Amino acid sequence: MADPLRFVKESKINAPPQVVFAFHESPGALQWLVPPWENMKVVQASGSLMPGSRVVLKGKVLGFLPVQWVAEHTDYDPPHLFADRQVSGPFAYWHHRHLVLDGGEGNAILRDEVEYRLPMGMLGRWLGGALVRRKLQRMFDYRHEVTRRLIESGEWKPS
Repeated sequence: MADPLRFVKESKINAPPQVVFAFHESPGALQWLVPPWENMKVVQASGSLMPGSRVVLKGKVLGFLPVQWVAEHTDYDPPHLFADRQVSGPFAYWHHRHLVLDGGEGNAILRDEVEYRLPMGMLGRWLGGALVRRKLQRMFDYRHEVTRRLIESGEWKPS
C-alpha cells in the first residue's frame, strides 16, 4: 500500500493557545468551519473532542455523489492537540491532527496536519490527487481565516 498523502496548513492567530483551543471546543464551531461551497451538513456531533466522540457529516461529493462521513476523535491534549480519524467516508484513510502551538507574545499557531489516502489506490491518486489537494487547500484556508476572524474580532468569545 502506498504511503499516505500529507497536507499541512499553519496560521498565526493573535490570541493565546487556550483561546484558540476553546474556540474549537465550543458548540457550533464545526458548523462555522464548514465552507459554504461544500455541500456538507453536520448531522451529529457529540459536543466533545474527547477520544471516542464522533461527528457525522452528510452531503455530496463532486456535487452529486451522496456521502456520509463519520469521524471519531482519537487524541485530546488541551490546549495543544486533538485528533480525529475517518471511520467511514470518502477517503480510503484519513487522520487529522489539530495542533495549537504557542506562537510567542500571546499568539497561537494553528496547525492542521492531515494524512490521507484516496479511494481506488494508485488510480484514485492519479485521477484525483491534484483535485483533492486543491480542495483541501481551499477548505483549510477558509477554516483558518474564519477561526482567525472570529477570535481576533471578538465576534466569538470564550464562555
